[in-house]
Amino acid sequence: MPLIYASPLPEFDIAYETWGELNAAKDNVILLHTGLSASSHAASTELNPSEGWWEKFIGPGRALDTNQFYIICTNVLGGCYGSTGPASIDPSTGQPYATNFPVLSMLDMVRAQFCLLDHLGIETLYASVGSSMGAMQSLAAAWLFPERVGKIVSISGTARSSPSAIAMRFAQRSVLMADPNWNKGFYYDGLPPHTGMKLARQIATITYRSGPEWDQRFGRKVREEPSQGPSLSTDGRVLPRVPALCPDFLIETYLDYQGEQFCLKYDANSLIYISKAMDLFDMTKSSLTALNLTAPPARTSPPPLPPSMNARPSSPNPGFYHTHTSHSKSHPPPTNPPPHLTDLAAGLSPLANTPTLVLGVQSDILFPVEQQREVADALRMAGNPMVSYFELGGVWGHDTFL
Repeated sequence: MPLIYASPLPEFDIAYETWGELNAAKDNVILLHTGLSASSHAASTELNPSEGWWEKFIGPGRALDTNQFYIICTNVLGGCYGSTGPASIDPSTGQPYATNFPVLSMLDMVRAQFCLLDHLGIETLYASVGSSMGAMQSLAAAWLFPERVGKIVSISGTARSSPSAIAMRFAQRSVLMADPNWNKGFYYDGLPPHTGMKLARQIATITYRSGPEWDQRFGRKVREEPSQGPSLSTDGRVLPRVPALCPDFLIETYLDYQGEQFCLKYDANSLIYISKAMDLFDMTKSSLTALNLTAPPARTSPPPLPPSMNARPSSPNPGFYHTHTSHSKSHPPPTNPPPHLTDLAAGLSPLANTPTLVLGVQSDILFPVEQQREVADALRMAGNPMVSYFELGGVWGHDTFL
């Protein structure tokens, strides 16, 4: 498979799980894209009854309705849950790739997913759905294969990584790579960079939530200790509780726990490679041109009907059904767009005829809601009249999509 920044991978594996039934026409497929750290286990199955990362959204009558749709979720290329990544064996050496693994892009990850679809004999998708990093992939899938992707759902994502997000991910990689056990990525025969991974996850967790949620969940509470009675000074005064230099506030103990759990189940090099791919993501025309990528034409076939609809309804628009234009009341399209938005609209031109749902979260600090507005604006400027845009409230920050 060709790669953007490196020579082709001669072979690779893609781990995936499915829910629902594939119909005879193989046209009821939804491809679900994961966030950075998720596996392909998005919901429980008979073979794996443990709760998945999107358990509440997949199943009969749910948002991804398994009565109608066949859901496929993959572990991305570069991951560590079954797909080929830095921990995999390099067939040319018989040793783990480590940091000899090629630098990846989001487009590479999506191309690998479509190799899986080709293997399964699936020509078209009813929809490409993703949250966070998965939202990047949902846009990339429709850009690469406009005729094969019927609809897009982009939740808490972006069409180009912002400097602030790049800075946060750089800080995570920096503390990870500073761990002596990282050993330039060649740690598979020794101790893993446990401390670096733990610190990197703590930094990341701060960006996944919001200040108001921290206030509600933890406030300034400290961990409880067994009562040993009051401490007295030498002059008989009752001393206040002595603060600990280790995790003491509940918010500190939470971050400590999250970091500890993550470093026990995720490969450090996968974090480095996948987070770097997120940094490189940029769907502006100038960026795509710099990569020697030529935009394919927008889709010409009508978007697919839900499998439950047996006949296409009549429409004054012979090319597309249910065409509508929607705008957030609080966010009209820009009348004088800045140059970067015009550049992004040009880059997203292959999506001009693909119905798209864009969801943002007002308390998100990692992918601020302005980035979701930017995606919706750029698509409309590209000529797409089928963009639905919504902003969600709540205090749960970026992880609202979970």
